[in-house]
Amino acid sequence: MTVPTRPRLNLDDAADSFLVERASDGDVASFEALARRYGPLMRGYARRLTGSTADADDAVQETLLQAWNLLGELQDGDAVKPWLMRICGRKSIDLIRRRKYPASLDDVEPSDLAPGPERAAEQDHQMRSLVAALRKLPVEQRHCWVLKEMGGQSYEDIAETLDITTDSVRGRLSRARTTLMKEMEDWR
Repeated sequence: MTVPTRPRLNLDDAADSFLVERASDGDVASFEALARRYGPLMRGYARRLTGSTADADDAVQETLLQAWNLLGELQDGDAVKPWLMRICGRKSIDLIRRRKYPASLDDVEPSDLAPGPERAAEQDHQMRSLVAALRKLPVEQRHCWVLKEMGGQSYEDIAETLDITTDSVRGRLSRARTTLMKEMEDWR
């Protein structure tokens, strides 16, 4: 006699809310699925914020530790992605504040996803120009810009992450965008 088996649940395809609910009940496999889903995004985001692969790895690790401990407090499981990104942004900023040397964008690598060599060269040049323009921004403006444009954070989240007012965030973003528009004028 054969025992019927239930189809195995593929957690990588499960909805965020389902994974959050199970992980908040202590299901490690569900939390691992969330980490696999959003880990690369958090790592890229942290790398752009910190300018360091090692610091990005540390920020993601600290983010996942904090997320595991606070997951039960998350009210809406579908909001796990922005929640993780906010935590990652805060952890990245904390790492930057703890270092004794200024943030660097030297190891930002251009994307190699272009379809052909001409387009790849153009994208590489654009990315290098953007990195150079970002380097020229004051650190406070750069952090606001990266949190908003690369991290997708709201003004309120950025203000909370950087411990400043939302009006300061708006001002810094406005100045950063104006500077970047001037610096990237050739790419319009």
